[in-house]
Amino acid sequence: MKLTLEGIKNREAWEKAGITLPRYDVEKVSEKARKEPEWVHFGIGNIFRIFIGGIADGLLEEGVLDRGITCVETFDYDVVDKIYDPYDNLGLSVILHGDGVREYKVLGSLAEAVKAQSSDPEQWNRLKEIFRSTSLQMVSFTITEKGYALQKADGTWLPYVKADIENGPERANGAMAVLVAMLFERYQAGKYPLALVSMDNCSRNGEKLRESVLTMAEEWQKKGFVDADFLAYVSDEQTVAFPWTMIDKITPRPSEQIAADLEKLGVENMQPVITGKKTYIAPFVNAEKPQYLVIEDSFPNGRPALEKGFGVYLADRNTVNLSERMKVTVCLNPVHSATGPLGVVLGYDLFAHMLNTNEDMMKMARMVAYDEGLPVVEDPGILSPQAFVDELFNDRFPNEYLGDTNLRLAVDVSQMVGIRFGETIKAHVAKYGNASRLTAIPLGIAGWLRYMLAVDDEGRDYELAPDPMNEELQEQLGDIVVGKPETLKDQLKPVLSNERLFFTDLYKAGVGEKVEEMFREMIAGKGAVKATLHKYIQK
Repeated sequence: MKLTLEGIKNREAWEKAGITLPRYDVEKVSEKARKEPEWVHFGIGNIFRIFIGGIADGLLEEGVLDRGITCVETFDYDVVDKIYDPYDNLGLSVILHGDGVREYKVLGSLAEAVKAQSSDPEQWNRLKEIFRSTSLQMVSFTITEKGYALQKADGTWLPYVKADIENGPERANGAMAVLVAMLFERYQAGKYPLALVSMDNCSRNGEKLRESVLTMAEEWQKKGFVDADFLAYVSDEQTVAFPWTMIDKITPRPSEQIAADLEKLGVENMQPVITGKKTYIAPFVNAEKPQYLVIEDSFPNGRPALEKGFGVYLADRNTVNLSERMKVTVCLNPVHSATGPLGVVLGYDLFAHMLNTNEDMMKMARMVAYDEGLPVVEDPGILSPQAFVDELFNDRFPNEYLGDTNLRLAVDVSQMVGIRFGETIKAHVAKYGNASRLTAIPLGIAGWLRYMLAVDDEGRDYELAPDPMNEELQEQLGDIVVGKPETLKDQLKPVLSNERLFFTDLYKAGVGEKVEEMFREMIAGKGAVKATLHKYIQK
């Protein structure tokens, strides 16, 4: 069985293998999207295919959507060549339940894959054609937070952004430059309205996207590439809207075991590939069942019936913001950041297995969410924080079939400790006068710093997960030696007092000294991390 339009015509074989096929006419909905595109998506990797593509697939099945999504890749063109084109844009969704049951479904909602490559005239002109369409209602994005960045930490332009500013719309390269170039096309075609919907997992994502779009447009106006009226067009949120969103679905990298199992069922060519740009991707995507997508309902040119999609909620901006803060600063992400790096130090590969087998780690995770987060969370109304946390601990976190690793949870962790811990610390200061009653969050911060030493609890070296601050932090902690707690002097103070990092000075908040003490105990020698964890968690 081949995952192609021709291959899925043998419905009997697929259904015998337990794989559900689209009930709608895939070719028809794809053709409709090509002629009259309605929904374009930038960043067409794993989370997009199974979550956003899965929502569209469900809407197509229900008959409330009549065309697929136009898929645009701005970064890794190998994804189009290796994952979209050979499979006729079909995807295979693998939902992993906690009891080991898997749901297999072929997704036919991905209508067309376009490379946003200005050096390829055919692809570039096709993209222009799409953006000139009056039918186009929304452009969504999963390009990661880094995709919106234009400047380095020191305020200077990133090299490729500088080149984009100098080269203008016709030679755009980065995602933001490509987008603004296409918005200029749309403006020239008739100033048609549009919603630009960031679905990336970052705070105030719509605001970040808008800021980057306006900055690029302003720089091009200065260079004479675009006119002042274009700037007015993209600045008017009644015409070009930037709805905020909250997104949540745990999507680990594709499992080689699942690839092998699919091939045993008879599906050919399922093995993951690693592209030239190090994207780890496969013809299938594996993920958990639960998902949440809260979207600000601001669509100047209309929108698909998104609210009918599984796990989708339409709301106002404030509700979206509160939902995102609930998830990122209290319920889910702080648990990951507090326990994931510690799990690496303790020698655990899988996050779920660690929680299921280590009583102290499970108790710490529960303390982060239930004891330290929920008392200060602001209820968004649309989702219950209590119910959200209950689902995490009852269904989502214990799911070992997901295969989510502690090392993945440690990726870019230094970029995230501020929003994930700092906000709760600040909320405790506001409510109680200081944050000294906290235990699990300071333990998580100490665990993150201990992880940065790249030596596990048995004294073995390991490689840190990718993180732009690795080098800086390792230099800061460089003369601290595991087994010699006396080597800890004042090295942590610049980190823990850094308000740019935590949005507050942890010493003023009443937790800086506690983190230092916990860290000192963690570097006492072999087994010290395990002992420190037990000491504070069982108090």
